[in-house]
Amino acid sequence: MNASKSKAAVKVPIKPVAKPAVKPAAKPVAKSAKAPMASVKPAAPSPEKARLAGDKIDIGIKERDREKIAAGLARVLADTYSLYLKTHNFHWNVVGPMFNTLHQMFEAQYDELALAVDQIAERIRALGYPAPGSYGEFSRLTAIPDTVGVPKAEEMIALLVSAHETVVRTSRAIFPAVDAASDEPTADLLTQRMQAHEKAAWMLRSLLQK
Repeated sequence: MNASKSKAAVKVPIKPVAKPAVKPAAKPVAKSAKAPMASVKPAAPSPEKARLAGDKIDIGIKERDREKIAAGLARVLADTYSLYLKTHNFHWNVVGPMFNTLHQMFEAQYDELALAVDQIAERIRALGYPAPGSYGEFSRLTAIPDTVGVPKAEEMIALLVSAHETVVRTSRAIFPAVDAASDEPTADLLTQRMQAHEKAAWMLRSLLQK
């Protein structure tokens, strides 16, 4: 062995490397919140303006013509409703050998009349006028007289023939005003109603022939 002993390895202390100081992140500056902009709503129309806008009708028929046609249709409506009541009354109260035939015929006729009443009233409303709807108004406007008591079967038939013919005449009377105003929807309605009443009158009249 060497006399000189190997020197023990000298450990050099390693100084820890100082990490750079990390600065805390700056807090974001809060932006001042903007107040939401209030939505501006258009001003509502005044009740008077809204009423006038709702009343305005522009269907290509002058107001005075619409008024005249509506007045004529009101009479057709009154006649139709009066005939409906008369037919329904006779349906309930008819007796005699023709009971079954007349009971069923009257029922079919008043069912058809009930639909017609609604169509006529709605046409009046479409023209911009109120439809009559009370017994007092119908009594004042109709040309069909009321029936007192319970007539015999043949008299019922004759009364209904006369009533159907009355509705046809009332309908035909307003055709000149309808044609002059070029009111095709009303003309079409009146044509259908006259056809229905003329056919009903013919079928009833045939029962009276010997």
